[in-house]
Amino acid sequence: MPEVDQEGKDYGLDIPVKTEGFFLKGSHALDWGIKNRLARIFNPDTGRTVMLAIDHGYFQGPTTGLERIDLNIVPLAPYADTIMLTRGILRTTIPPTYRGGIVLRATGGPSILKELSNEQIAVDMEDAVRLNVSALAVQVFIGGEFETQSVHNMTRLVDRGNRYGIPILAVTAVGKDMARDARYFRLACRICAELGAHYIKTYYIPDGFDTVAASCPVPLVMAGGKKLPELEALQMSYNAVQEGAAGVDMGRNIFQSDAPEAMIQAVRGVVHKNLKPQEAYELFLEIKNKLILKKCG
Repeated sequence: MPEVDQEGKDYGLDIPVKTEGFFLKGSHALDWGIKNRLARIFNPDTGRTVMLAIDHGYFQGPTTGLERIDLNIVPLAPYADTIMLTRGILRTTIPPTYRGGIVLRATGGPSILKELSNEQIAVDMEDAVRLNVSALAVQVFIGGEFETQSVHNMTRLVDRGNRYGIPILAVTAVGKDMARDARYFRLACRICAELGAHYIKTYYIPDGFDTVAASCPVPLVMAGGKKLPELEALQMSYNAVQEGAAGVDMGRNIFQSDAPEAMIQAVRGVVHKNLKPQEAYELFLEIKNKLILKKCG
């Protein structure tokens, strides 16, 4: 028979039980598993995230900077809170020792040669569980030709995510002919949140981004978009987090930089340490020069 301890006596009767809230906007009522996965994506100390988006190949192929994920991206992984990618790249190239969050691209279908909004769900939820991902990402084409189909993709994934404890990231996809203004993004982000997305990825706009963030009841992450000069990208990141974004999801502005390892660390400074753009740019130059000297020496 196992040894039996004496009955406990210290019940802390004079100390009320502490009920911890959750640090992310609009996430207090979620199940424990979803909260735990969100805490792999967002730093609990700052409430923000630096996501490294490398999923472009699912419709563009080996675009500039993503020709060799093993050479160009794996060295950057330790600086990212989260990597956003496809299951093919995850299985073939990302070391299983990576400790950050994994956001898995869950929709796909058309290439850049076809109508991009004609996407379908492209990942089975059991495979997502098998891969131990932190979230699934789905494109939502509000105003696109296949708007309703993309919204239904998202709601089906939300239902499955709630069942399995996996959060869903809705990515507001903007077609080339769509207006990129606050009114559009308020509409797109609110629709995604109203229909159950756990957090949203959307683009920064200089006029009214704060209203987009304020009117969305779940966290917003800023999409990096096209490649900008480093100082401009850092300025955009700074503006976004100061105006309500819970972090940034950058791809081309990091892996297409002439010093990606320096750039991702500068972005981290903006997001997690509130560095001003010029301070972050000086950090970028400092790290870049050290890397050059290391390579030469």
